[in-house]
Amino acid sequence: MPDVVLFDLFGVIARRQSPAAKRTVAATVGVPAPAFWDVYWRLRAPYDLGQITGAEYWRWVATALGTVFDEDRVTALIAADVASWSAIDDDMVALIERTAAAGVRLALLSNIPEDLAAYYERHHGRWLRHFDLVAFSCRIGRAKPDADAYLWCCRELGLAPDRVLFIDDRAENVYAAERLGLHTHLFTGPAETAQVIDATRPQPEPDGRRA
Repeated sequence: MPDVVLFDLFGVIARRQSPAAKRTVAATVGVPAPAFWDVYWRLRAPYDLGQITGAEYWRWVATALGTVFDEDRVTALIAADVASWSAIDDDMVALIERTAAAGVRLALLSNIPEDLAAYYERHHGRWLRHFDLVAFSCRIGRAKPDADAYLWCCRELGLAPDRVLFIDDRAENVYAAERLGLHTHLFTGPAETAQVIDATRPQPEPDGRRA
C-alpha cells in the first residue's frame, strides 16, 4: 500500500488553458497564434525551472518572434499567462479535501514558473495546506519527466519510490515515474482517481479490524 499520493497540478487539480484563455494570451502577444505557441513552449523550460524571471522569459519570446515587448506589454503578458492557468477543478479540490480528512498523506509535484506558483499560494492556500510536500519546479530546480524530480520528492518525503502513488494526466510523466518504481495512475477524471486512491487504503476486515 502506498504511503503518499503525489499529485500533478495542471490537468489534474487545475485545468489546462481553455481556448478562450489561449486566445487572450495570443492577442496580448499580437502575432499569429501558431508561431507564438511554438515559441511559448520551446522556451518555457528555464522559466518553469526558476532559472529566469517572467520578464526575461517574455523578452526571450519577443526576440524569437522578431519583435520587442515594452515593460507594459511584458506585465500584461505575465498577467494573461497566469490567468490562463488559474482555473481549478472543484471536484478534484473536494476529492483532495476528503482524502486528507481520511488521513491519507498528500504531496504535489508541478512544472510551474514562479509567477504562477506565487498566484496559487496567494489564492489557493485553503487546499494547498493539505499537502505535506509542495514541490514546484521553479523552487526545486527539477521538472517532470526528469527522474530527479520524482526522486527529490521521495527523498523529501523520506520514502522509497514504491511507497508513493503518482497521479498525472500526461503519459510521459507517468511512464517516467513508473520506471523509477512509483505506483502510477494516468488521470482521466475525478471519479476514477477517487477509486484508485480508495483502493490503496487498507480495508477493514468483517470483524472491524484493519486488513
